[in-house]
Amino acid sequence: MFTGIIEEIGRVTAAEPSGDGLRLTIEAPRSVDGAHHGDSIAISGVCLTVVDQTPTGFTADVMKQTLDMSSLAGLGVGTAVNVEPALASGGRLGGHIVQGHVDGVGEILEVRPGDEWQVVRVGIPSDLAPLVVDKGSITLDGISLTISDISAAGDAAPWLEVSLIPETLRATTLGERGVGDRLNLETDIIARHVQRLAAFAQLTPEEGTTR
Repeated sequence: MFTGIIEEIGRVTAAEPSGDGLRLTIEAPRSVDGAHHGDSIAISGVCLTVVDQTPTGFTADVMKQTLDMSSLAGLGVGTAVNVEPALASGGRLGGHIVQGHVDGVGEILEVRPGDEWQVVRVGIPSDLAPLVVDKGSITLDGISLTISDISAAGDAAPWLEVSLIPETLRATTLGERGVGDRLNLETDIIARHVQRLAAFAQLTPEEGTTR
């Protein structure tokens, strides 16, 4: 379990094919301090398992399904990534509940600089649009953010906007991102549960068919 509060910006030091998957090595000295084999660490919003480590970094295996659902397949040596260790029991929940289970990938459509902040518009898959709400929570590349605007319901090309403060731009990779860049998306787990319950509510108990 994570909170979407980034511990540090790490760097990919190796990205090696492993069957139909990928073996990644990440330099992240702060996040790996105290980590052990089998621990979870989120890389740009994707929950990975430590399989090997050094004092300054760790290695994790990424399976094909994760590569298909996220932007990790595009990582190369030197790429900057957001790193967050798993939430310690009893720790502060500074962002929101984040699982590290990516729902899909969005694309930056627009970046609007302001005096003290930056507004980023992200195009999202149509099936995720019902799960985002104005002033709700969203995880972009592992960062817990508040949605500041959304497209209208039924929009053929749905989008969401987030407003980034200077600290977010400094402490995460979003300060380096531009139009066309792809971001890992994780919607709020409560929204996903409500959507699933609503789907079952449309079924008749006798026939299990949609009314």
